[in-house]
Amino acid sequence: MKTQEFVSKFKSSYLWGNIIAMIVVVILFFVGLNYGLDVYTHHGEDISVPNLSGMSYNDARRMLEERGLKIEVNDSGYNRNLAPECILAQTPATGCNVKTGHTIYVTVNSPHSPMLTIPDLIDNSSLREAQAKLSAMGFTLLDPEYVHGEKDWLYGIKSRGRSLYKGDIVSVDIPLVLQVGDGKFDESSSDVNVMDQDSTDDFEEVGSADGNSSSGTTENANKERKKKKEKVDDSGLSDF
Repeated sequence: MKTQEFVSKFKSSYLWGNIIAMIVVVILFFVGLNYGLDVYTHHGEDISVPNLSGMSYNDARRMLEERGLKIEVNDSGYNRNLAPECILAQTPATGCNVKTGHTIYVTVNSPHSPMLTIPDLIDNSSLREAQAKLSAMGFTLLDPEYVHGEKDWLYGIKSRGRSLYKGDIVSVDIPLVLQVGDGKFDESSSDVNVMDQDSTDDFEEVGSADGNSSSGTTENANKERKKKKEKVDDSGLSDF
């Protein structure tokens, strides 16, 4: 191919038309891609997450839907001071900026109080340790009840007049009373032991006195029989 023919092909309108068409297609592709991503990701559309804490679930859902957001329950908790089904926590937090259609995950208040197991505390912990453990679990503690025993040592747990033990399952709403030692000990048991010992000693002393009396009586009886035998023998010799 001659040089003149090669150059003439570059001057062809058909070739340049195809090149221009390809350039236009590429430009349109990148423009459309950029615009599509902006639409898909809602670029520049920031929505501030409202504060849902304490609101009922239905009111929170209505508010979020009006702002183009979604809501989903992912956990439940319990707060006796709040109404059932109200919002306890949310993710993302209040004030965060999100896009339209974003899902807000919430924790709602359970309508039923949770049932908890009494831990191994009786005769195994002090008053302070038991109070810290049970309070952390969510129990309400009334004034302690003092009993004779080591001071501030836990001897029992009661609820509504009933004794509770390790492993018992009770509602967290039921208040508990801790039975703890007052540092005093019951001396009646020691008095009884002393009395029993004294009575035993007295019994032994009486028994020993009776024994001496019995031995003395037996000895006297033997002497009497001996005297009678001597009299019989003497009378027999005189008669003979």
